Amino acid sequence: MRLLSLCLLGLFVVGCQTGIPEDALALQPDSLERRQLESRRFAGGKEADILAACSGVGQDMGFTIDESETKLGVLVASKTREASDAGSRFAMALLFGANAANSMDKSQKIRLCIVVKPVAGKEGQEWVVRATFQRAVWNSYGQLTRLEGLREPELYQQFFEKLSKSVFLEAQKI
Repeated sequence: MRLLSLCLLGLFVVGCQTGIPEDALALQPDSLERRQLESRRFAGGKEADILAACSGVGQDMGFTIDESETKLGVLVASKTREASDAGSRFAMALLFGANAANSMDKSQKIRLCIVVKPVAGKEGQEWVVRATFQRAVWNSYGQLTRLEGLREPELYQQFFEKLSKSVFLEAQKI
């Protein structure tokens, strides 16, 4: 009986196992476009100066630094904001009842992750800065309703324009 139980348990465990999907490591069709949106090159300076500039820009944009590891060239920052306004809650209550309005998205946390890595350039030392913005949204019951990457080009343009100015000022020690 024990042997039969062990065999059944073994079959159950093996039957539940799923393999890695074939496309798990395949690049998505838009990965090059996304990488170009999220990355910029900066010439000269030190990695610490680039990270300090990234930190300053993030704080100027309202982010709070959560983690920073200068030896690895990593910086993580976040900010918490409201996810919806009162007008849309009122409309949802009228259309779908009070429960629909109560379960609407309430708060969101926007996270900024920055990775700085050295690359050999034509003019000596260069740095590639890759910034990604993500957001997590919670409803009024505290349940996570959405977790997504932000892909708005204006957001990345704004960040990198400010970073470019900041890197220049850091290099000039202004």
